[in-house]
Amino acid sequence: MKLTGNKILITGGASGIGLGLAERFLQEGNTVLICGRREAALKEVTDKYPSIIARVCDLSTEAGREDLYNWVAANHNDLNVLVNNAGVQNWMNITDADFYQRAKNEIVTNIEAPVHLTALFINLASLNTIINVTSGLSFVPFAKVPVYSGTKAFFHSFTRSSQYLLKARGIEVIEMIPPALNTDLGGKGLHDAAPPVGDFVDAVFKQLQEGKTELTFGFSEAMSKAGPEEVNNTFNRMNPS
Repeated sequence: MKLTGNKILITGGASGIGLGLAERFLQEGNTVLICGRREAALKEVTDKYPSIIARVCDLSTEAGREDLYNWVAANHNDLNVLVNNAGVQNWMNITDADFYQRAKNEIVTNIEAPVHLTALFINLASLNTIINVTSGLSFVPFAKVPVYSGTKAFFHSFTRSSQYLLKARGIEVIEMIPPALNTDLGGKGLHDAAPPVGDFVDAVFKQLQEGKTELTFGFSEAMSKAGPEEVNNTFNRMNPS
């Protein structure tokens, strides 16, 4: 994809990876739209970056996703890049009393929402790029986040199929595959020792400049190239008995 002169929507753009991407795309000379559920967090971003356009949305409902698309179609019908970034991660055990309810929330946000948004936004005549943010856990699961790992494996598979299916429509589909980064995903403090978002953003933008469609960094780079034995050994290290 070209890195400047785009109009880009980033879901979950008020914090973490989404915010890091918003800042960098803005720096590169793009018009940036972000959306999220927390109005206060969105306002904090737009106070710092007045040119960023923010929209409160709830991607956990069909109505919320349709409302977002209809707003974009009515007000920003020249949007050409969709970044499916919003995600939920729950550290939990299948034996937890609230496991199923929390699992449903992850499945809706991490699978149903980006699949639905993809189906909606390809109706924009201007759309030429979709970036799906998956995870290094697409390749090897971390048992403390059992449903999150599964949703990202699905999203990785869906992205590969989308790359093939949307080629005829002239839509480039890019997979952005982060490892654990220093964000609040899953809860505050859980990833404090992980690499900063800025390092990841620098790495993936360099890969975008090179024309790559699978963007990796650190752990996710290693796992994307790993064979079955290495994946199995990594799983055992990550999930000791």
